[in-house]
Amino acid sequence: MTTPSTQNNGFDLNQPTIISLLYLAGFLTGGLTSLVGIVLAHVWQGDNQDEWAASHFSYLIRTFWISLVGFVIAFVLMFLLIGFLLFPLLAIWVGVRSVMSLIKAQKQEPMPDPATLLI
Repeated sequence: MTTPSTQNNGFDLNQPTIISLLYLAGFLTGGLTSLVGIVLAHVWQGDNQDEWAASHFSYLIRTFWISLVGFVIAFVLMFLLIGFLLFPLLAIWVGVRSVMSLIKAQKQEPMPDPATLLI
């Protein structure tokens, strides 16, 4: 007879994971789910007491706002044709940061440096 495991080996649908998934779904919804994600991040940021999760909220909130500013700048620079190069770079940056947060959130590990612009 085996005893039930206390560790969940499945997919952990914690708050940072939900926000990361909403950001990634934003690629399919034209950013609509990203707006839901940023609202949830700001609401849940004050509720959460776990240190690992707090680093994710900070990281994900910065990801959204920096990318929004980047997309606005890219849109303005589209008229100089530079913006067309910036859009894919920003999309990759957001995607990689969201996946990195998703991976660490599944392990319940904090983001190493939530204030960084890098990955």
